Amino acid sequence: MKIFTKSYPIFFVTVQFFVFSSCDNNSTGQIKNADNNSISVKQKNKEIKVKDVPFDTVDYNKRMLENANGDTTGKWPAKSPYPLPGAIFPYNRVVAFYGNLYSKRMGILGELSKDSMIKKLKGEVAKWQAADTSVTVIPALHYIAVTAQKGGAKKRLRMPFHQVDTIVKWAKEINALVFIDIQVGWGTLQEEIPEFEKYLKMPNVHFGIDPEFSMKNGEIPGSKIGTFNSDDINYAVNYLAGIVKKNNLPPKILVIHRFTQGMVTNVSAIKKVPEVQVVMDMDGWGDKILKQSTYLRYIYNEPVQFTGFKIFYNNDTKKNKNGLYTPGELLKFTPKPVYIQYQ
Repeated sequence: MKIFTKSYPIFFVTVQFFVFSSCDNNSTGQIKNADNNSISVKQKNKEIKVKDVPFDTVDYNKRMLENANGDTTGKWPAKSPYPLPGAIFPYNRVVAFYGNLYSKRMGILGELSKDSMIKKLKGEVAKWQAADTSVTVIPALHYIAVTAQKGGAKKRLRMPFHQVDTIVKWAKEINALVFIDIQVGWGTLQEEIPEFEKYLKMPNVHFGIDPEFSMKNGEIPGSKIGTFNSDDINYAVNYLAGIVKKNNLPPKILVIHRFTQGMVTNVSAIKKVPEVQVVMDMDGWGDKILKQSTYLRYIYNEPVQFTGFKIFYNNDTKKNKNGLYTPGELLKFTPKPVYIQYQ
């Protein structure tokens, strides 16, 4: 099967967000936590307070079964420990805009002006909320804070922190989550993730890693598809879990991009811990049949914990007369993706 790869420069960033039930600028909002209780959230520079109440395993299991969407193979829901209180999934769905402020080619986040981008994001959130009222839909800004490069000693470029700060500011204005995403080039996760610890200490800042641009054998980024193995991913899981424990935070989300078999190896050895919720994100572009096939082969067929799906506003429609996937169509997938990313 032919897989279409992404064609864009490389960038990434981090942001602090406050999760709300809508994009309205109310003074308070509600999200569902891992105990199925509402958590009050203050908009004006107040951090989320997680209630210390008994964990509702019955409700959690019910939601996970619903998200498995009738799977009868035993693959889904994927086996994993119960999360810490304050978990985003399976109580919410995240709809994210992806990109970098230095590039109009890397995604919708940098392609449009701030106001136009936020208006469009709110529109996508509203569509998803209307399509599935059983969960709260949360907006997110997914920023590429380290981008792969053809030049330089490490074949990667770190974005200045003031860009991350800008994304954090924008996120606060719409009560969104922030994701920091990295493309390591010739570097490693061990070198890059600690650079963003000050942001990861914020309760609503999460993380993403892109195996496509992890060039372990000295290739130039973009010349072939890179890879992470379970040891790489488990370093990220352990690091995020450590931040959660040290700072008494709700669970972090770790998004892993994937659209080929070799991008992620030894999948069964990826750690599942209460402090981190792992999302395997179907990241390939093309027509609807190709994208669904990729989802089935590399996301459904190798369960980790939760699933995501990326929609490319431009690349998905180049040779596709059927348009982009709609929320209603994606909600028929098994399992239902809980993280939706628009590029």
